[in-house]
Amino acid sequence: MSSDLTLTQKKILEYLLEFKAEKGFPPTLSEIARRFNYNNRSTVRQHLQALEKKNYIKRNTYSARGIEIVQNNPFFETKPILGEVAAGIPLTIYPDSIDTIELPKAAKMPKDSFLLKVKGDSLKDAYIFSGDVVIVNPNAQIKDGQIVVAIIDNEAAVKKIIRKEDTIELHSENPEYQPIIIEKNNPGLKIIGVVIGIYRTMQQ
Repeated sequence: MSSDLTLTQKKILEYLLEFKAEKGFPPTLSEIARRFNYNNRSTVRQHLQALEKKNYIKRNTYSARGIEIVQNNPFFETKPILGEVAAGIPLTIYPDSIDTIELPKAAKMPKDSFLLKVKGDSLKDAYIFSGDVVIVNPNAQIKDGQIVVAIIDNEAAVKKIIRKEDTIELHSENPEYQPIIIEKNNPGLKIIGVVIGIYRTMQQ
């Protein structure tokens, strides 16, 4: 932590980083107030103003979640985005690397996990939107109802998995899209990982 922050400012900044790393978006003033047992939001505003003045955050006061962490600070590290994955019609399988992102160090990335950028709107009801970056764990145990990244005949998609007796269903979280139903023994299907987190920037 930087020495120019008070103890309270450090704790609030840590909370902002951890919250966004877990949820993919920043907390509201009310959520911050509850976390630190403040009776009103004015105290939160004072601390956020101090963090903004010291160039740790930027604020959009017209948005309930209008807190953006300034990324050129020691709490971020550069991570590669290994490709795009479809939330909609499957895309051609991703290339080795397409971009990088400044990710909070508080983001939990297990060994071998990787980042993909979502394209499409089929998971909007699960609060995963086009442009979001998802953290994928290839070693996680796959359970029904989880969001997974699947390769279907060399095309990549991110969907909710439901396993039946003889088939695997890949569901969207958008009523405009029909599920993809595939036989379990289909050699063209491979589940390459479970989505364990998302990261969203205010600019997208």
